Amino acid sequence: MDLLADYRRATMFFETGDPSGAARLLEPIVDAEPGNSAVRQLLARAYFQSAQLSRAEEQLRELVDRDPSDHYAHHVLGRTLERLNRHTDALRHLRIAAAMHADNDDYRVALERVTIRVSGTR
Repeated sequence: MDLLADYRRATMFFETGDPSGAARLLEPIVDAEPGNSAVRQLLARAYFQSAQLSRAEEQLRELVDRDPSDHYAHHVLGRTLERLNRHTDALRHLRIAAAMHADNDDYRVALERVTIRVSGTR
């Protein structure tokens, strides 16, 4: 197995709109190199994009556990939990991401959306 070639193919699949195909290629790479955060992040994004949300959550929690300062992992974990209708859980991670990068509009918008959802106001 050529891990680098498979990673490049997975990236191409992801970028051309086939996240499920990307995930199939990335899973054995994560198994072979569990400490590779870049591969794990792409796998989490592929799961998120293909609505395999429980799998995305698992990968993102691993990333956040390994590196609590990974603002992007917190953001995507928050978005994943939001899609799973676990808004209170999502809020924590979206707050962390937004606090780390207050100038990021995507982080701010996601945080505002979930805050409104949790508070029940419109």
